[in-house]
Amino acid sequence: VQLVESGGGMVHPGGSLRLSCAFSGFTLDERSIGWFRQAPGKEREGVSCFNSADGSTYHADSVKGRFTVSRDNTKNMVYLQMNSLKPEDTAVYYCATEGTPGLTHCSGYLYYGMDFMGYWGEGTLVTVSS
Repeated sequence: VQLVESGGGMVHPGGSLRLSCAFSGFTLDERSIGWFRQAPGKEREGVSCFNSADGSTYHADSVKGRFTVSRDNTKNMVYLQMNSLKPEDTAVYYCATEGTPGLTHCSGYLYYGMDFMGYWGEGTLVTVSS
C-alpha cells in the first residue's frame, strides 16, 4: 500500500488549490481514505474523508462548505478541492488509509481514530498567505 500527495503550494487568502492523492495496493471499494493536516506547532487533525462502504464523504466543521473530496477510480486518485482558503488552512496535508479496513465510518478516523490509519503519504505543504 502506497500513497503519494501532490498539488500543494502557496496561495492567497480566498484562493483555491486541488490536492491529489495517488494510491496503489488497494481499491476504494476496499479501503477508506482520509485527508489530514498538521500546522506548525499543532497536532495533526482530520480534515475530510471518503468512506469506502457507501461512497460517502465527510468534512470537519472547520472546512465544511469549502473543501470537497472526489475520486477517479480509473486513475487510482483521490482529490481534495480546497476553496476559499484561509491563512489558518496553512499546513502539511496528508492522505492516509486504514490499517485494517472497515473498522468504522471514515469520519471516525478523523476525530478519534487517526492511529488506525495504517498507511500515510509523505505530505504536501499548503501555504495560505497574502
